[in-house]
Amino acid sequence: MSSWAIVALVAIVIWGVVESIRARAGIVTDEDGNETLAPRDDQGARIELEAARRELTELKERVKVLERIPTDANTGEAREQARISAEIEALRDTPAPRKE
Repeated sequence: MSSWAIVALVAIVIWGVVESIRARAGIVTDEDGNETLAPRDDQGARIELEAARRELTELKERVKVLERIPTDANTGEAREQARISAEIEALRDTPAPRKE
């Protein structure tokens, strides 16, 4: 077998492997050569997509909470509450006046 025949055989095998991987992934080519991802109609893909959407929604809610934590302490109302709490704690530390 000549070296060109071996090169051609290897190229054909590689092309076949690539095409089979593309077919498994759902990539289709139309008559104009445009490649698109074929829609999958299997139930597993839908369940996986819904799970990913729920997880994304939960993560967005967590980020909202984490963003709110540093900003809530800087509002006027939060500072007022902290001042009142500090006053109450200071009053607890001082002894009650004696009645004579």
